[in-house]
Amino acid sequence: MNVQKSFAESNGIGSLYLVATPIGNLEDMTFRAIRTLKEVQLIAAEDTRQTRKLLTHFEIPTRIVSYHEHNKRASGPELIRLLLEGQSIALVSDAGLPAISDPGADLVKEATQNNIPVIPIPGANAALSALIISGLPTDRFLFAGFPPREKKSLTKWLQELQGQAGTLLFYESPHRISKTLVILREVLGDRQIACVRELTKRHEEAVRGSISECMEWFDAKPPQGEFCVVVEGAGGVGANEQPISEIWWSELDLAAHVAHYEEQHDRKEAIKRTALDRGLPKRDVYNEINR
Repeated sequence: MNVQKSFAESNGIGSLYLVATPIGNLEDMTFRAIRTLKEVQLIAAEDTRQTRKLLTHFEIPTRIVSYHEHNKRASGPELIRLLLEGQSIALVSDAGLPAISDPGADLVKEATQNNIPVIPIPGANAALSALIISGLPTDRFLFAGFPPREKKSLTKWLQELQGQAGTLLFYESPHRISKTLVILREVLGDRQIACVRELTKRHEEAVRGSISECMEWFDAKPPQGEFCVVVEGAGGVGANEQPISEIWWSELDLAAHVAHYEEQHDRKEAIKRTALDRGLPKRDVYNEINR
């Protein structure tokens, strides 16, 4: 049992502050965050070079140390020792709220186990910012973090999320998002999604529509910037679409798929429709059937 009174007398123990930092626009830094970073004895940062730029901009002189995935086993116990000795420490990530999909969660767990107060300093968050502009339901949602890179693992990961009723949120990189959308449609069907990039920055953009429509968009306009993908949950309008494995063309090769559409359209349109069905670039379909 652990009951925390965040602002009660410390009894000689320091506090661990989880301080949100901007996700792009420095104006999103709060007054409270700046004051906290100035008042603590130490700042633990995921990337000290990135955080030092922020501290310089806001004229924050506090000493900074490194705490990240690769040194947390060594740095974590030392930070806990300093907190128990009475020093207050601010934990920051490169952008947004710390302890979400980063090793800060481990430090928080250790702090609570040692009855050290853990105090949130709220601020910008990419996933929630993407959710509220997505146009998809916000009453129930699940943040799934970063998807696996390998196709087999990604497919299994999505299958585990397939029945979630709430809106799904996850992060993806620009060089992987097109491939991820293909597998997303194969597993979940052609749901409604929003692909949101460069939040709070000059090129902020939200691409909304079915998975197929977004795939076609990125085929014509190569994706740039880091993405948050927002996907409607099970039971939504698009979620009732059949997974690809159950769709009519799943047993056809590319040539037969194109030939089917050529019965009603010219070759260029047939290639375009085949590419859209399969989530492939049109040039790949063209090259494959003209070998």
